[in-house]
Amino acid sequence: MFDIEQWLALYTAIMKKQFGERIWFMGLQGSFGRGEANEASDIDVVLILDSVSYSDLVTYSKLLDSLPHRTRVCGFVSGKNEIKLWDKSDLFQFCHDTTAIIGSLDELTRTISEDDIRAAIRLGACNIYHACVHNVVHAKSLEDLKALYKSAIFVLQAIVYLKNGFFVKKQADLASYLEPEDNKILHTSLILKNGSDGSFSLMAEMLINWSSKWIAKAKEL
Repeated sequence: MFDIEQWLALYTAIMKKQFGERIWFMGLQGSFGRGEANEASDIDVVLILDSVSYSDLVTYSKLLDSLPHRTRVCGFVSGKNEIKLWDKSDLFQFCHDTTAIIGSLDELTRTISEDDIRAAIRLGACNIYHACVHNVVHAKSLEDLKALYKSAIFVLQAIVYLKNGFFVKKQADLASYLEPEDNKILHTSLILKNGSDGSFSLMAEMLINWSSKWIAKAKEL
């Protein structure tokens, strides 16, 4: 049985030894960060240094190669200045979906406005709409559709935050705060996440209609 706490302890020790005081922030995202992981889940680690050079990236990759479960490791690496200048609509999900190990993202979170969150909803809906339409016409991929439903949950989290003033981190807990049409998207996403399939046509049509609605509706929140 994989133990994320043991893995993180090893990861943290190795990164501290290599980068020391250069580490501005370290965190965990994704299903492990939310406490929803299974044996197939990726390990989404975040490392933000004082600055990042190409050689730093090469070194970081080699350090990851020395860790167990390397094929499951992904995540985000950045310099401090880059993340501070990052698009605020993108930072909303990044900050709220990241569990801190070293440091804090509060400095970034305080800079995010309600307009930034509305932009996150609208941009997320736009990207889902475009990709879903492309998928129906060209790729016809169930795997791509599953990924789009996963992206839709991030939009739902932003919608709930704007309506209620708090971030619901665990995806299954979102249902209590969603309208029926949004809940259908959540329900379908969780079914797909758990390995079940459904009708490609019905799911694609529902996602296109839903994302189209939120492209127009985001500014009303």
